[in-house]
Formats: sequence, structure tokens, C-alpha cells
Amino acid sequence: MSRTLIEREKYLGKVYLVGAGPGDPGLITLKAKGLLECADVVIYDALVSPAILAMINPQAEQINAGKRMGRHSLLQEETTQLLIDKAQDNAIVVRLKGGDPFIFGRGGEEMAELVKAGIPVEVVPGITSGIAAAAYAGIPLTHRLYSSSVTFVTGHEAAGKYKPIVNWNAIAHGSETIVIYMGIHNLPYIVEQLTTAGLSLETPIGLVRWGTRPEQEELIGTLKTIVEQVEHTRFGAPAIAVIGSVVKMHEILSGCRPV
Repeated sequence: MSRTLIEREKYLGKVYLVGAGPGDPGLITLKAKGLLECADVVIYDALVSPAILAMINPQAEQINAGKRMGRHSLLQEETTQLLIDKAQDNAIVVRLKGGDPFIFGRGGEEMAELVKAGIPVEVVPGITSGIAAAAYAGIPLTHRLYSSSVTFVTGHEAAGKYKPIVNWNAIAHGSETIVIYMGIHNLPYIVEQLTTAGLSLETPIGLVRWGTRPEQEELIGTLKTIVEQVEHTRFGAPAIAVIGSVVKMHEILSGCRPV
């Protein structure tokens, strides 16, 4: 028997790494919606919105593998093994991730392990929160007068990662707009690093919490004021930060949020 036939007997199904988008159900792709409606198993993350979860086939097995600061439903290794196990007995296994699987979503790691295990796997991109949340807050990441470049960076790195320190000096000078994911917890440190690297204390910064959802909130300030504003308002995660002159557009465009 050929290796291909052996693999087909070993694994009945296929795993789809699906981007759920930032929360607004209108932003999920048609391909993602179709997979949710016919899935046998859906293993989802903590930040997937209830409106997206409502699209899942009612007959499907649903498993919460969510990770939030200090609270893990499943360890990463357990999630990967679960995907492998479920693919042996189910035709369509969906790994549902908030935003896009390949933008700070560990989708690349999971996909590599599935490929290594010989499991058919496909990625379905989603709209990442760094783009969508900023747009819903009236902050264009590029603008002819303010910015022709954007940097996306994580504010919360994995423990034990090779070279685990973000080069904030390079980030400060690398582009006119900086978008930081998962940075609220480390915001004082990040602001200190960016200003030490040469960014002006008057540089605008916008924080967007629960971007694209009905409960979306924004906090606008400068690198000089934002840490105190966060402490005063108890503004918390999950949120993205946008740093740069484009944040000035919030005052003009924020009233045009999609409905």
C-alpha cells in the first residue's frame, strides 16, 4: 500500500486554521463562515466573539482552547495534540483564531506541527485587529500627509523564545506608524523604551479596546500622558495601540464608525 493511502486511512479529516477576524461578524470571510457551518469539531480561542461562535454548526463539538493573561484553558502543546487527535476521527476540524492565524496567533507553529504529523491542513486568513480596530476607531494607519509605512509588533512576547527582546530602538525609527498588539500590560515599559529611543513625548497614541465590537472603547493621548490615563480609567486588555501622527485623524473620523 502506498504511503498516501496509509495516511488517508490514518487521518480521516483535514484541519483548517481559520481567522475569525476581530469580532464584528460582518468581517469574517465567506470561506470561514462556510467552514464553521459544516465543521465537525471547532477548537476556538478566547477572543473569538459570541457572534462568530453562533455561526458554528449546532451539531459540531466545540472546545474552548482560549488563552488570556494568566488563564490558559489548554496549554499550546495540548491544543496541538488535540487537533491531531480530532483529525483522526472527523472530516472537518476547525481551529478558530481571533484575527488572523499568522499575525501573532501562533498559527505558523500549529501548522508546522500538523504538517510534521502528516495531517492535511489549510490556513484561512482573517482580518487582523491591528487593521480593523484602528479603522473602526477612525485611525487610518497610512495617510498621505502623515504616514507611508507601518510596523506591527507584539507587546507581549513568549517566554523562552529565541531572542525574546523586541528592539524598540529600531521600532521607534522604523516607520511613521506603530501598531502594538497585546501591549497594555507592558505599556509603561514600552513607552519608556520608545521615548528613550527618541520618540517625542508629544507623539500621539490611541488605544482601542474590543475593536469592532459593540463595546469598543478608545483612549487617546500622547506618550507623555497615556500611562497615567490608563491607570486613571483602568483601561485594560484586550486592546491594540496605535502610535504616530495618524492618531490625529481620530478626532475627525471617529464619528464614522461602521454600524
